[in-house]
Amino acid sequence: MKNIEINGKKYELVRNDGDCFDLDTIRERVTDYFDDYDYIFGDIAYEKVRLKGYYDSKNKKAKKINDIKFLEDYIKNYCSYGAKVFLLKKIG
Repeated sequence: MKNIEINGKKYELVRNDGDCFDLDTIRERVTDYFDDYDYIFGDIAYEKVRLKGYYDSKNKKAKKINDIKFLEDYIKNYCSYGAKVFLLKKIG
């Protein structure tokens, strides 16, 4: 997919449901808080963007709340029905 750079980190856009990903908006919102995470997930509903960091399942820091294998559960239980979503995966 599409490789991008945010705050000096390289990411691959691996999911973009509803073609919702806007690089300029995300660059404004992503802070160094997300540097440690392997993924950045975003959902957009009611014209608001929410971001959440996730770890790869093999990462020792992964817990159920931030393990990428539970992403679909998060979308189902915590995102608005029909929300547009995107997922960035850190490269390297």
